[in-house]
Amino acid sequence: MKYTELGSSGIRVSSVCIGGMSFGLDPEGKQSWTLDEKQTENVIAHALDKGINFIDTANQYGAGTSELFIGKALKHLNVPRDKVVLASKVFYNDGKLSRKAIFREIEGSLQRLQTDYLDLYQIHRFDYDTPIEETMEALNELVVQGKVRAIGASSMYAYQLMNMMHCAETRGYAKFVTMQDHWNLIYREDERELIPVCKQNSISLIPYSPLAAGRLARPFEDHSSRRAMTDAVAKRRYDASQKLDEGVIRRLEEIAAKYNVSMSRTALAWLYQKGAASVLIGATDPKHFDDAVQADELPLSEEDIADLEALYQPHPLKGPLPRPAGREF
Repeated sequence: MKYTELGSSGIRVSSVCIGGMSFGLDPEGKQSWTLDEKQTENVIAHALDKGINFIDTANQYGAGTSELFIGKALKHLNVPRDKVVLASKVFYNDGKLSRKAIFREIEGSLQRLQTDYLDLYQIHRFDYDTPIEETMEALNELVVQGKVRAIGASSMYAYQLMNMMHCAETRGYAKFVTMQDHWNLIYREDERELIPVCKQNSISLIPYSPLAAGRLARPFEDHSSRRAMTDAVAKRRYDASQKLDEGVIRRLEEIAAKYNVSMSRTALAWLYQKGAASVLIGATDPKHFDDAVQADELPLSEEDIADLEALYQPHPLKGPLPRPAGREF
């Protein structure tokens, strides 16, 4: 497995990241596939044993229990703090990205994760209600205070990212070093603007849902996984576009068979060759990492890449929050 630097931060991460959305309690009954405390520890232990050093979560996952379970697991496994890269997010909370909310939420995340700093702190979405300057100043202060080593962003419009980066540039604030965007073989809309902007600004791409919640891990007709049947978020993202995606998934199955490897390994290999630095794997079974850590070694040919991309059709945007009614930007 390969390791790479996030932007110019000096933070080196594995090409596979442990996705924390799979961990925690399910207080609202919407994610019955998530793992309890012991299962979380087992998955993390196995991933670390495979050389994965990057864990991503958020303050909202499991109403904070994802962070809590991760912190307990790392403590129980006696993992040295400098041997793991911890990332979390802020936005889906009272006050969204206001200064007050950011300073309140970072303390909660640090406490639950049982650490005095985060390697990467990401804004989970763009906040239409808080001035950009307020958000960027607060994030910069966290870096200056040493509570955060680097900052990142998640799904948004390209112009929003550029406006935030411009604010950081003109005011001498910390800049985003990562973009956690929605990107996979059956959802490629960010390739139009957001991804080119990230590459232009040396922002590392760490896509979420790289396997489309399992749609890219099994044949088109197979919807047998528990997550495929119960994940309401994934259903909203992908069920309506099944007819658009069928050709891509069947083509993926053909190319995977050509190399005698899994569909998931092939789908991840495509992302790496398109420029992803690390991909988030929301595993509910430790063995899911066994295949993922080999994906960056699968050399897809230019012909393979072209074949995988040829059948893609445009999709409605699913990731950035739409502008509120009456707002021009």
